[in-house]
Amino acid sequence: MIAAALRTVSKRFGETLALDGVDLELRGGEVLAVLGPNGAGKTTALSILLGLRQPDSGRAELFGEDPRQPAARTAIGVTPQESGFPLTLRVAEIVDLVRAHFPTPEPSAELLERFRLSDLARRQAGGLSGGERRRLSVALAFAGRPGAIFLDEPTAGLDVEARRAVWREIHAFGTAGRSVLLTTHHLEEAEALATRVVMLARGRVVAQGSPAELSQRTRSPTLECAFLALTEAGP
Repeated sequence: MIAAALRTVSKRFGETLALDGVDLELRGGEVLAVLGPNGAGKTTALSILLGLRQPDSGRAELFGEDPRQPAARTAIGVTPQESGFPLTLRVAEIVDLVRAHFPTPEPSAELLERFRLSDLARRQAGGLSGGERRRLSVALAFAGRPGAIFLDEPTAGLDVEARRAVWREIHAFGTAGRSVLLTTHHLEEAEALATRVVMLARGRVVAQGSPAELSQRTRSPTLECAFLALTEAGP
């Protein structure tokens, strides 16, 4: 099963070619990490996959449908790169508001506990630190028991303990046979979580495979060395 796909997608912003004929698939039951330097096209690719932007050419698919159709998005959870919450709403109220959009959501108390938010349940969003807001944003992606989740830099700004907690949730989600696509700058994160990695550079896919396969391809001891070798070489 293909949970999501880009089919020969190109996208231009003025003179900048953000994506250049990108083919990408998120398969059922895999954790796919999309890596690339700043400006490689990661967030643009994710936005098109989610129906938030329209490609100039090519097409996007979400469970076989056009992601711009609301029905195609009912089985997914998303953590965008930047999240904004109503400042006076409490954490528990935000969680319940998102849960109300799904037929069989995760229990609120359980979700708060898993993402270390229980002690913050009555805190207003305006009083949260950056890391606390990030944990809340990631928790909301899991709220509706989705079949696939899309996480744009999910652990940005988190301390080590919080990052490990998020990793555990992502790993458990993938182990249960559901699909995860995450973008990340943390090579350690991709190496720890991903069953497959897609590397973007200058708007093109320059390599894909398991972390071990990419390291072997470049004769590199770690994914970090393989990443540097492949993205510097470019398409």
